[in-house]
Amino acid sequence: MDNEIEKASLYDVTALTSLEKLEPVRVRPGMYIGSTGSKGLHHCIWEILDNAIDEISNGFGDKAVITLNKDKSVTVEDNGRGIPTGIHPVKKKSGVEMVFTELHTGGKFNNSIYKTSGGLHGVGASVVNALSEWLEVEVKQNGKIYRQRFEYAYDKHLKKKMPGTAVTKLEAIGSSKETGTKVTFMPDKEVFSIVDFKFDIIDERLQELAFQNKGITLKLIDNRKEETIEKEYHSERGLLDFIDYLNESKTVIHNPPILFEGEREINGINMYGEICMQFTDSTTEYIASYVNNIPTTESGTHETGFKTGMTRAFKEWTKKLNLLKEKDIEFEGDDLREGMTAIVRIKLSNPIFEGQTKTKLGNNEAYTMMNDLAYTKLSEWIEDNKETASLIINNALDAAGRREKIKKINEAEKKKIGKGAAPLAGKIAVCTLKDSSIAEFIVVEGDSAGGSAKQARDRRFQTIMPSKGKIMNTEKQKLENVLSSEELKIFNTAIGTGVLDNYKEEDLKYDKIIIMSDADKLLSPMQVIA
Repeated sequence: MDNEIEKASLYDVTALTSLEKLEPVRVRPGMYIGSTGSKGLHHCIWEILDNAIDEISNGFGDKAVITLNKDKSVTVEDNGRGIPTGIHPVKKKSGVEMVFTELHTGGKFNNSIYKTSGGLHGVGASVVNALSEWLEVEVKQNGKIYRQRFEYAYDKHLKKKMPGTAVTKLEAIGSSKETGTKVTFMPDKEVFSIVDFKFDIIDERLQELAFQNKGITLKLIDNRKEETIEKEYHSERGLLDFIDYLNESKTVIHNPPILFEGEREINGINMYGEICMQFTDSTTEYIASYVNNIPTTESGTHETGFKTGMTRAFKEWTKKLNLLKEKDIEFEGDDLREGMTAIVRIKLSNPIFEGQTKTKLGNNEAYTMMNDLAYTKLSEWIEDNKETASLIINNALDAAGRREKIKKINEAEKKKIGKGAAPLAGKIAVCTLKDSSIAEFIVVEGDSAGGSAKQARDRRFQTIMPSKGKIMNTEKQKLENVLSSEELKIFNTAIGTGVLDNYKEEDLKYDKIIIMSDADKLLSPMQVIA
């Protein structure tokens, strides 16, 4: 045992391991695609698709097609310039083989080939190759069609099985007057927990890309079932079509939407920003933000800059229009954005993303650009649309007032903690056992049903709450109204979780919450709890 401990604690040069070629991707796939679940699986498509969209958005080509094949492989094809097929003077390999077998290889490390691009690190294509059982690429270029195949196969030089191994040379297989790239890959079942591409996920991404790149055509073909499904995506109005799509189930409070754009260079970085926004009667905000066509789901400096500039413009005009009364509470950014739908996109050279999956932008220049753009353009818009702007500002002031009410309710709830729950005697029949793993909370309609339920229940683990009248529909109610409902106060007190900042799911007193009221008298448990 002592020898084993001594051996395990020994750390010298013999303990170091060097991974070859694409092995690092295979060993730590999460570093490159985020996960080996569904999100990472679809990220492989995005990596190849982003290369196609980079070609299109830089003016080379206008079409891309994704095909889901019967054998579970995926094909992504575009009509761009095609990956370079020539032999590199130093590497002595074709451009195609370099792109798919070497990390950090590509034409996007400077701005001479692409003004803006989603791909930055030169690893996307090679990462997809590394995580695939096999990958085939066809390139139309110079009047010819070239093809090369890669597999997770034995490497005769390294004398071991290696990911992304070229099993054929790049060879001409035909002729064509067109240009473009076609990539087909089979995700490796040894890497991914499940290989099942979701039509809806790809459909949503292609729809977003079509809205962002007006005039282009994208297509999704699903050949996995007996009947082929085909869907085409095209937009002539760009973000205006996008915001109509996002707000189609909402009631908008102004038309047309607010749309503006601008260009700027800061610290040698060229940037183009575009924002489309519209306010609705919803109580929530929705912001879709993008950098070089890539969705930044964790926001970033471009989105923060937009929010700051927007708030600054509306606050200044609140004073100019004398809309802030003495009794009013000044609104904050969150209040102003209540009910807002916005699309925030920026194109820039040399973006700094946080991680390979590119979900958050870090450029300070993008913050400055979008802050100034939002402030300047919205100030101009408010001056020309004072009536609509006043409506938006008054809604923000109302939201600020509600926020203050909720804050007071939350503070009152905090004071109750430790003083015991509000008395429930006579309102509900509480079970005798305190074991939350078996306890049931049953809501019935009215005292009559309550009496019957109390007689029929097992008092050891079943609690009965008779509802009085029609319980509030919380879906479209203001939060302060929900918190003021007496019936919901009783409900919340009884189940024990608390509300708002005091909410603790682990304090839930019941394993099951059972609703036994008519559908028109009570909502589902999740709606009531919400």
